[in-house]
This record gives sequence, structure tokens and C-alpha cells, in this order.
Amino acid sequence: MLDGVSMDQLRTFIAAADEGSFSAAGRRLRRAQSVVSQTLANLEGQIDVQLFDRSGRYPKLTEEGTALLAQARSVVHGMDGFKATARTISEGLEPELSVVVDVMYPMDSLTVAVGLFRAAFPHTPLRLYVEALGAVAQPVLQRGCRIGIMGSMPLVPEELDAEKLLDVPMVTVTASSHPLAAQKRVIASRELEQHVQLVLTDRTSLTSGKSFGVFTSSIWRLADLGAKHAFLRAGFGWGHMPLAMVRSDIESGLLTRLQLEAFQPTTPPIAMFAVYRKDLPPGPAGRWFLEHLKDTAPARDSSK
Repeated sequence: MLDGVSMDQLRTFIAAADEGSFSAAGRRLRRAQSVVSQTLANLEGQIDVQLFDRSGRYPKLTEEGTALLAQARSVVHGMDGFKATARTISEGLEPELSVVVDVMYPMDSLTVAVGLFRAAFPHTPLRLYVEALGAVAQPVLQRGCRIGIMGSMPLVPEELDAEKLLDVPMVTVTASSHPLAAQKRVIASRELEQHVQLVLTDRTSLTSGKSFGVFTSSIWRLADLGAKHAFLRAGFGWGHMPLAMVRSDIESGLLTRLQLEAFQPTTPPIAMFAVYRKDLPPGPAGRWFLEHLKDTAPARDSSK
């Protein structure tokens, strides 16, 4: 008999519990009170549990009814989500949006776009990964992610289409206690050879043998941008960082901007591109997300 329990019965049960009377539940459901009463009586008979105590003027949930109410809400909520997902799929929307984002991408901009996405597509789950270099492209190539937001690896694999999103302002910095910080002039490339450069390393083989923005053979490779940030603050070396991530450190004097001979007048920005397989372009939800990433792009910093 339990297999015969219907969603209609559960919705009636929830309405009666919420409204406190069968007549009020009937008004909410636009049904006669007698229909509500009969529906609940049938439900109780099927599950062999009394849900309401009807001895008083108004029906009152029994202890067993209270215990089952939360389960009923969960089942109805799950079915509502199931139907919403099925509807979005039938309308051409992705059942899920998976995105891998370059660690250099401005998180404030990403957070705004994700918030807007959640409001616009409440029934489309978002899977978000943050990676660097080839680890952004790899899951897109392998179909693990539908969209990649790539920048720290400037070479786009041939299998992917790319469209420009924004430029991320970059700066070259070191700790104010580091010897390079005392150089209040443009620093020649040969001078950099005497000091450790902190760089991100690729978790994949896609950039094997390639270096981007490296000026010295004395290198510490880090797989995490947060670790690189901490090592820069500690004075372990110098390196390139997104301006937004180190702005407060520069303003407080903890980090100092460096002027490199190779980067004049300023450290060049990183161009961020949305990438996706040519045979698997973004669906409506993915396209919406990309357009709003463009809309929430921060203005480029022009200060030196």
C-alpha cells in the first residue's frame, strides 16, 4: 500500500499541517473540506499511521504525524526540483553547469556573476573549480567541465574555441624588506638573475617545457597562488601577482611594486578568455553566465 502514496496526498498533508484545519487547507488547495478529509483518511489508511488527532475542535498533528511531516516536505521539495530540472532540460538548458576558473581571475567579479546566476537559474547546479595554467584547459578538453576561464596559460589548445572576457591587471612585487624593494628605478633583467623568482607551476603536462613571464633560472615553483602570495609577503622572492589580490599589501607597505626593464611602462595584464570545446559550446545557462562575467568585469587599473 505504501507504493500507492501520491504526491497529491503529501501536498494535502502538508497544507493541513500548515493551515491548522482541513477547511483552511481546502481553501489553500481550492478543494472542498470533505475532499481534504477523505484524502488524508486514505493516506492514513495506506501508511497505517494516524497523522492527526481529530478529537478536538481543530485537527492536531500526532507525534507520528510530526515525525512524518518533515519527510513529506523533503519528498515534495525533491519532486519540485525534479520537475524544474526536467523542464529546464526540455527547454534546452543544461542540467548542470560545470566551470573551471583560472586562479588569476578576479574573485569579486566571479562572486557577483555566480550570485546573479543562482538567482536566474535556481534549479541549475553550478560546479566550480579554481585552477591554474594547463589545469584550466585539461578538464574542458576531457569534457569534465563545460566551460573554462583561462588566462595564466596564454596558449589556447586547437580543440577549443575562445572568446575574450576581460584583462586582469597585474603587478610585479616583492616584500618591502627584500633587496629589490630598495631599487627605486627600472630594474634590468640581468639584475633579476641574482634573486629567486616565485612562479606558479602547472599540475598538468600541457605547458611542459614552457615558461611565462620568467626572467631568472633561480625559481621556486608553487602550485597554489595563496602560497605564492604568502611567500612574497615573507620576502622569499619576487613575482607577478593580480593587482586586486595584493592591492592592500601595497597600500600598507608590506609589498613593494617593482619596475622591470622588460615590462615598461607597467606589468602587462593577463587576458582572460572563456574556452569550450568546439563540438560542445555553452548552452543557454552557460552563455548567460559568460555574458554576465563580461558585465561584471572590473575596470582596468591604470596606475603604475
